[in-house]
Amino acid sequence: MGIHWQELIIVLLIVLVLFGPKRLPEVGRSLGNGIREFKDSLNTTRVEAVDEPVEMTRAAIPVAVETTPERK
Repeated sequence: MGIHWQELIIVLLIVLVLFGPKRLPEVGRSLGNGIREFKDSLNTTRVEAVDEPVEMTRAAIPVAVETTPERK
């Protein structure tokens, strides 16, 4: 479905009226910086999750249990 070009023009005109032509570049720049920081924080979280060492304790290691009966 998406946004049609007519709807995009209406939204841009509303933004232009609200913020004015002088502040529009500033608003776009701050929006871009916010998106960039959000992406960087997502990547940092993923890298930290992969790089963190996993401590295995003896209780965390599954033990194989034999199911065959012992022979005498």
